[in-house]
Amino acid sequence: MRLLQITASNVWRGHEQQIVYYYDAFAAKGMHQVLLCTPDTRLHEIAQEKNYRVHTLPFHSEYDRKWMKKINQIVREEKIDLILIHNSTAHTLCVLSSLLYGWKTPMVFFRTLIKRVDTNFFRKWKYNYSGLKKIVCVSQAVIDVLAPAIKDKSRLSIVGSATDLEEFHRTQPTGWLRKELGLTDDTVIIGNIAAFVGFKDHVTLVHAAAEIVKKIPKVVFVLAGKGELEENIKALVAEKELTSHFVFLGFRKDIPELFPEFDLFLFTSKLEPTGGVLLEAYASHVPIVATRAGGIPEVVVEGETGLLCEKENPIDFAEKTVQLLQDKAWQQRLVANGYQHLLTHFTKEVIAEAMYHELELVYRAAL
Repeated sequence: MRLLQITASNVWRGHEQQIVYYYDAFAAKGMHQVLLCTPDTRLHEIAQEKNYRVHTLPFHSEYDRKWMKKINQIVREEKIDLILIHNSTAHTLCVLSSLLYGWKTPMVFFRTLIKRVDTNFFRKWKYNYSGLKKIVCVSQAVIDVLAPAIKDKSRLSIVGSATDLEEFHRTQPTGWLRKELGLTDDTVIIGNIAAFVGFKDHVTLVHAAAEIVKKIPKVVFVLAGKGELEENIKALVAEKELTSHFVFLGFRKDIPELFPEFDLFLFTSKLEPTGGVLLEAYASHVPIVATRAGGIPEVVVEGETGLLCEKENPIDFAEKTVQLLQDKAWQQRLVANGYQHLLTHFTKEVIAEAMYHELELVYRAAL
């Protein structure tokens, strides 16, 4: 099987990390692969470091003729058997390239967004395009939103998120974060790692924090990430007079080192396809309080591997966070169960094998 993986994304999030997991795992099987992505991104940087067979193009539009031409060139010159598409704009570009240049290479789309696609004719049409043989969704929550627009629902399947236990092998705090922030040993650190965008719902986190500090005064909320709403959240923190309880770290590349320093991971996202960062919390042995929304309940087993709260309900988040922080035995039980859940369902090896199986089904059907 000769595979082209393609994304037009400019960001570095869980999905882009999963592309790296797939490429490495498939390469270990001896598969011929090509990656087409945008330049000057973290994904491109990693591809260069690992000596992937990689092509890049700046992304301007999902109707960019240069991208369509490049896809056609790679498909023909590399004798590609199958295309694995990783974002919606790349999906459009592949479909239009196929129509424009006449290639018939089967396509598989790995869908990770909870978003309707039946809102206009073209979007619905491209998801039912005959050359798109399978739509692999990251969770049942993604399928539930996507399914009404899909005529042949047998093309839908699930392959979840993954994390790398070699990268996230640290499970005990060393104290470096407390030292760096000038915190005492008895200060509780509640962490959150998420882009500052609307659906991550940092607003609920801040309102929950206002309640938590009433019960646990020696607490600091450490937020890692960047995004368009960061200044808004900082302003809300100041308005709630919580500035001394919050630290904004910005974008970090040292997440595997950062995670074990948290006493608890608080994840208030209200529209999460799967919550891959929760797997990193499992790997780092950090107890979780998260939202009962989207694909999160497919990752966090309520009461067994973590606690789930009603979305946009800061009181629920605050109460469960305080309860968990006051019960060490409960924390240890959730952490142990969470780590085993990760080993069984969400390691990069397990997930890459599941995706390989889906690709192989399409490849054999094409033969």
